[in-house]
Amino acid sequence: MDVLALSRLQFAVTCMFHFIFVPLTLGLSILTAFMETRYVMTDDETYLKMAKFWGKLFLINFALGVVTGITMEFQFGMNWAEYSKYVGDIFGAPLAIEATMAFFMESVFIGLWIFGWNKVSKKVHALSIWLAAIATNLSALWILLANGWMQHPTGYVLRNGRAEMTDFLAVATNPYGLLKFGHQLMSGYTVGAFFVMGVSAWHLLRKNRPDFFKRSFRIGAVFGLVSVILSAVLGDLHAVEVAKTQPTKFAAMESIWDTKKGVGLNLLLIPDPVKECNTVEQLCIPNAVSMLAFHTPDAEIKGLKEFPRELRPPVLPTFLSFRAMVGLGTFFILAALLGIFFSLRGTLETNRLFLWGMVLTIPLPYIANQLGWVVAEVGRQPWLVYGIMKTSDGVSKSLELGQVVFSLIGFTLLYGALGVIDIYLLAKYARKGPDDDLSAIIKPVRQEA
Repeated sequence: MDVLALSRLQFAVTCMFHFIFVPLTLGLSILTAFMETRYVMTDDETYLKMAKFWGKLFLINFALGVVTGITMEFQFGMNWAEYSKYVGDIFGAPLAIEATMAFFMESVFIGLWIFGWNKVSKKVHALSIWLAAIATNLSALWILLANGWMQHPTGYVLRNGRAEMTDFLAVATNPYGLLKFGHQLMSGYTVGAFFVMGVSAWHLLRKNRPDFFKRSFRIGAVFGLVSVILSAVLGDLHAVEVAKTQPTKFAAMESIWDTKKGVGLNLLLIPDPVKECNTVEQLCIPNAVSMLAFHTPDAEIKGLKEFPRELRPPVLPTFLSFRAMVGLGTFFILAALLGIFFSLRGTLETNRLFLWGMVLTIPLPYIANQLGWVVAEVGRQPWLVYGIMKTSDGVSKSLELGQVVFSLIGFTLLYGALGVIDIYLLAKYARKGPDDDLSAIIKPVRQEA
């Protein structure tokens, strides 16, 4: 493998590992804020215990996510210096805003939430976790707007051999980035919801604190159902944007080789560049791809053969990842619906097979998120910035093979250790369950007018 291939592998490893933490942070921050708000509104101590228990897991995940995010950005200078020089004026702006606005806001209010239990009123304390959750979501917004610009560049001009920003508003309101943000936000909420459902199911199987974990499960199931449905709706709108702005990626997602109208949806897991997808007997849904792409059944879809071979993305990983992601999303809707149904009927504890299924489902939303990024990034190739800069042109020129091998091994070992720590701490405190002793945080709050 050469410097380019190893640099791409290293960035993939660090990004995908960092993204283990991000979606759970997004989801648990909102759920923790909701639970504490319910405590403020009802004075029901069960909701306070929920906020403390799930909030502790949120903090563990958040702390390790920050570490992996910081080291990930080092690579823009280490491995991708040519890219940084070429588009730094544009790409750096949203990253700078994310650090100076969202990250500092996030840090301040998480600190207030951690240390303010017996020092501020219930309402102020609940407000602090809401502001931390909002900041976490804003952080994701600016990161995804930066990535959205790489996917669909707007508001720039090529001058003096570099891309220079001419319209910040065009970058900040890039439809591609905003739809990507919405889809990813709901996907992160789905991870948080199914994490809560899975941990709650584990405790219910052991008949541990059934009232606490039945309530937690119900909250997670409703939140998860809403999130995954919105994720599917926003994903559909995002696919329309992909079809307009990245026709090669869209063609790879659906394994479309020839340009034609009224393209059918191939339900097979193996793309076939020869067989035409037209009838249900061929495991195809007629006209479905045209409908999904442009919301018109006879819309024309450009095939991969329309583009030079060197500008086509890898088809098989893009095709399979997209189908697996959509399949998992469908499964999540059904699982959340079943969870709500059993909760409303009062039979959740007796459905042990379903509860075991929910425990085993915990990693699946993580996998769906990673598959979405495979579609987004592999499907964009060979472009680093779509239509402007190829990936091969963005790697640092002065890098030597040994340096990349050394850093790749170092990052892999570091992230592997952090992953072990994260799983150990999450499992340890998730198994421990909620703390019944609330005297240290309830008395000062109740005495405050």
